[in-house]
Amino acid sequence: MPMVTRRLRDPDINPCLSESDASTRCMDENNYDRERCSSYFLKYKNCRRFWNSVMIQRRQNGVQPSMPTAAERDEILGAMQKMPY
Repeated sequence: MPMVTRRLRDPDINPCLSESDASTRCMDENNYDRERCSSYFLKYKNCRRFWNSVMIQRRQNGVQPSMPTAAERDEILGAMQKMPY
């Protein structure tokens, strides 16, 4: 597996891995009809937007790494008590 693919499949690097997988699975199951999968795409887009804003905020505050690890993300989402996306 190429390095880029491995990085994208790493849950510590890609915070929206499950949303990405869900949209891909939807496309496979619906014969690549984008309209049927629009809700999955929207959820993925909102996930990316949310974690990007978290990453920007952490950079501004000098927190390293700028992207929280998978464990930290679980804590953040748990503290919110509902999915922000």
